[in-house]
Amino acid sequence: MRPDVVLFLYLFLMLAGVVAVWVMNAFSHRRFRPGPAEDRVFRCSQCGSVYTDDPDVDLSRCPQCGLMNETFDFRS
Repeated sequence: MRPDVVLFLYLFLMLAGVVAVWVMNAFSHRRFRPGPAEDRVFRCSQCGSVYTDDPDVDLSRCPQCGLMNETFDFRS
């Protein structure tokens, strides 16, 4: 075979290998990335502590002072 054809095949195979590794890496990161947190965020109106609790509760007891608080809305 001619040297220019051998060089072209070598470069093509190297590029194909790099692309294959990049695609496999992208798929593995997408598959194992953690999903969004389901917990609700609470902020104590007495001591200012910020904490989370299960998504199915509307009121949660502050771990610092024990006051019952409603969920904290970041949009307001």
